[in-house]
Amino acid sequence: MTKHMQVPSAKRDGERPPLVIRRVDAIPVALPLIKPMRMAGVTIAHAQNILVRLEAADGTVGWGEAASAPTMTGDTLGGLVCAVRDHLAPLLQGEDAWTRPALMQRLKAALLGNTGAHSAVELALIDLAGRSAGLPAVDLMGGALRQAVAPMWLLGNATPEEDIVEARAKQGEGFNFFKLKVGTKALEKEIATTLVVRDALTMAVPLCADANCGFTPAAARHYANETRDAALLFLEQPLGYADLKGLSALARSSPIPIGADEGIHSVADVEAHAACGAGGVSLKLIKLGGFSAALEAASRADRLGLSLNVAAKIAESSIASAATIHLACAVPTIEWGVSLTHFYLYEDVVREPLRLRDGLVSLPTKPGLGVEVDEDAVARFRVKGL
Repeated sequence: MTKHMQVPSAKRDGERPPLVIRRVDAIPVALPLIKPMRMAGVTIAHAQNILVRLEAADGTVGWGEAASAPTMTGDTLGGLVCAVRDHLAPLLQGEDAWTRPALMQRLKAALLGNTGAHSAVELALIDLAGRSAGLPAVDLMGGALRQAVAPMWLLGNATPEEDIVEARAKQGEGFNFFKLKVGTKALEKEIATTLVVRDALTMAVPLCADANCGFTPAAARHYANETRDAALLFLEQPLGYADLKGLSALARSSPIPIGADEGIHSVADVEAHAACGAGGVSLKLIKLGGFSAALEAASRADRLGLSLNVAAKIAESSIASAATIHLACAVPTIEWGVSLTHFYLYEDVVREPLRLRDGLVSLPTKPGLGVEVDEDAVARFRVKGL
């Protein structure tokens, strides 16, 4: 028993017994993708993620997850493990999970940044509390505004013909919203691919593009002007995440709304990008540092008139995808769509991965995040030596 350990007292009328955390595990995993995912600056074949497992004194278990993202958050897999195991876990053991807001303040005061680690811990706290109370996570975070989401599919093949074949196959599975990965090929090829894919999908299908900071200002302007007829819903993060001056100039001239992703890590970032003319923002739990911060950023973005995209990182399991759905169902709007990335995994770590039915993924209704983790699968994909 640690110095923080509390012994639950008998429940008095109208009181809830404490949910004392007795064990915290930081588990690094490498999850295989169905096929490598190429983005500007990196190709991913395995998703290197951390799973956080919280166990309460009564045996209830909660799970959280965060993807390593060296080029987005600065979080490496080893860094995530160290942050949770060595810095956050000692402050959680013996504490009451029902005091989550106070706990998160304490954790963030003890460890600056490390937003992926903080997010994974908060998700585990929410999952633990939801399971204990018998309530879905969203009900602990203000309630749901919608009951399902229509996820988009990422296209990023070597040729437009391959993109079209994949898009048609995914339409057969129920996907009807697509995002093109751009900024990885010759500019004229990116433009031609965008126009050909749009023609194949028809104008009825929402289509957007994501450059992952891969364009220069001149290339971004040229791409936006030359793909005007494709009627892209938005062009995400065409420039470097810190190039707000370039963003402002591009937003003034672009016929396509400009979205920010890698540049959004706080409410202040939302405000700064709105002031520069961004049309919307992409919210990821690992960038904002957890569910509470993401909800605050979504509320601020909505008040500023920005469109919202809610996304998981490539590629998280159904644990983080479930959290993303809960978030997407709680924010004011999701007019720029939702990205769920467990679909890109060859194998998942839950017993029943979240499914697409009739073009939608339903909000999980079971307690907590609403997915059951397969601990044998977790052990199988665990990265040794960290």
